[in-house]
Amino acid sequence: MRAQPNSSKTGVMLAGICLVILGVMPIIANSRPGGFSALSFAFFLSVWQLVFSLPLLLRGIASPDRGIFDAAVDPATRRRTLTVLVSTGIIFGLSTYAYVLAVEKAGAVSAAIAIVSYPLFAILWETLFLGRRKSVFELGLTGLLVIALFYLATGGTWRIDGFSVWFLFALSVPFLWSVAHVIIKEMLGRTPITPAQITFIRVLVSSVFLGIVVLATTDMRTVLDDLANLPFQAFALAMGLVYYVELILWFHAVRTIDVSLASSITVPWPVLTMVLAIVFLGEPVAIYQVAAFVIVAVSIYGLILADARKRPVPA
Repeated sequence: MRAQPNSSKTGVMLAGICLVILGVMPIIANSRPGGFSALSFAFFLSVWQLVFSLPLLLRGIASPDRGIFDAAVDPATRRRTLTVLVSTGIIFGLSTYAYVLAVEKAGAVSAAIAIVSYPLFAILWETLFLGRRKSVFELGLTGLLVIALFYLATGGTWRIDGFSVWFLFALSVPFLWSVAHVIIKEMLGRTPITPAQITFIRVLVSSVFLGIVVLATTDMRTVLDDLANLPFQAFALAMGLVYYVELILWFHAVRTIDVSLASSITVPWPVLTMVLAIVFLGEPVAIYQVAAFVIVAVSIYGLILADARKRPVPA
């Protein structure tokens, strides 16, 4: 069945809000007070995400649609689902830390362009593990995307000796996201789990994982000092809130519109990051960054369009 017009409009609107949130997130991360580690910030923003995810989780459990916690769900299915969510939660915990560190070290603009290259990795996994062959057109766009990323990584010089290791590190974020999303996508169609439950379990596992890493690498006094620092916690809270809202809105957006459409709407978010980085961070935006982003955006739009054309039209 085709989505109802009003539902489609809602999905487009939600994806548009996700675009704004994605553009703002790097600015919040890099605006936090100095002297606080990326690991500590990633941990505390995850804890705040967990706090914000509780109301929807409890509301869902109290409703008739209890999702994965419904008594009718087979115990073996519940165990498999929770196992998958634990493993992907660890991956998302790593990606949260990588996100904060990449934005700090590579810069908000370059990191944003690296992160928006997510479809490149999705294509890689689809080709390697799902056996989905790509057309010459798609392979050409992928090659163009790789060239644009290399140009950006070398600071617009094309020289290997100018290659940014931190930009390469920023690519680990979409890499980790794509791995976790492929795993979750295969699970979603077979279980009754709800978006609120997925989000809660994801951030719970991420918080526990990052908490263990923090305690293993940082003395307790530093952790308590970070916890008691109100300006630092204010930014961690803001980042946790917008990140959680983006996750929930995205899940609801792709329920009413195709993932390809939702993805195409959010592609321009690095443009917003560029503008905000100039205004709030005083971060310069170079011509090569703008040029690289244009090429990346064109390549991604082409790949999304090519993928959409291959899908059967719903009756």
